[in-house]
Amino acid sequence: MGEEETTTAEPMTETKPLSERDLRVSDDEREHVVGVLQKAIGRGMIDLDEFTERTDRALASRTRGELNTVLADLAGLYHPAAAGAAAPSYAPPVGFSGGYVPGQRFELNAKYSSLHRGGPWVVPSEMVVRNKYGSTKLDFTEAQVQSPVVHIELDAKWGSVEIVIPEHAAVDVNAISDVKFGSMEDKTHSNGRMGTPRYVLSGRVHGGSLVIRHPRRGLFG
Repeated sequence: MGEEETTTAEPMTETKPLSERDLRVSDDEREHVVGVLQKAIGRGMIDLDEFTERTDRALASRTRGELNTVLADLAGLYHPAAAGAAAPSYAPPVGFSGGYVPGQRFELNAKYSSLHRGGPWVVPSEMVVRNKYGSTKLDFTEAQVQSPVVHIELDAKWGSVEIVIPEHAAVDVNAISDVKFGSMEDKTHSNGRMGTPRYVLSGRVHGGSLVIRHPRRGLFG
């Protein structure tokens, strides 16, 4: 009777692809998050104890998933990598024609009226802003931004435009094609520099000023 041959099957190991949340973070990313936390405490969003606790967690984070949780509940102050994973969601902004549809470009229109968006409003990746004979203010300080780059086409006539961006953000005004009977001033000095989100402005401004600035500091900012 011949000897039976036995074959022991080797256990199969399955390697799962890494998600963005599993990627390792660098010292620069940790320091960036600490800087964002400093802005949060300056705005009264967290107290000193929370700042200390979150800073310790940020400096000890090894992956983006761990780092994202430090900022996930701070509206408008999350790390760029947190946008798709842990950022809080808000109701669609009021006043956009056709309703808010994520990922689609939409228009914001006004005439003989002041147009103002601020607070925790939802900002898509592409938008068109038209206003005639009225002032326009877009405040992105606490905005829930849907993408790292936001394209904004301006069509403003006979009215000023004011755009407020967080200090960690940047603008690109190189595509502003026409400024007549007015002026354009980037008080953030961030045009062409690194920053997230990046607000890419295009279009025209006639008969009014275009000012880009950071949030004002102080009790009456």
